[in-house]
Amino acid sequence: MQYSNSIPGIGMNKSALPLGFIIGILASLLGTYFYIRVFLNLDFFVGIKILKAQGQLGKVITLGSILDLVAFAVLLNQNQEIMARGIVMAVITITIITFFV
Repeated sequence: MQYSNSIPGIGMNKSALPLGFIIGILASLLGTYFYIRVFLNLDFFVGIKILKAQGQLGKVITLGSILDLVAFAVLLNQNQEIMARGIVMAVITITIITFFV
């Protein structure tokens, strides 16, 4: 069994967690952009304004976070547990932000 990036000090990449966090945020933004452009057929920034006015922006951000599941599964398949933790942190952060939007 390989423990290349799970034990601190033994092969652990210190930039893996922040990189996973950035991947999680970008995947969520990409999913939100895709949903607004394809399914709602709106310009991204116009769609954000309309959805915020209707009180639906949090739901669309949540739908956009589905791509985080894909990124999480890919990273776990590649034994990148620390980066996968960063994605989980990004999802938690997006959830907290969505409460206030």
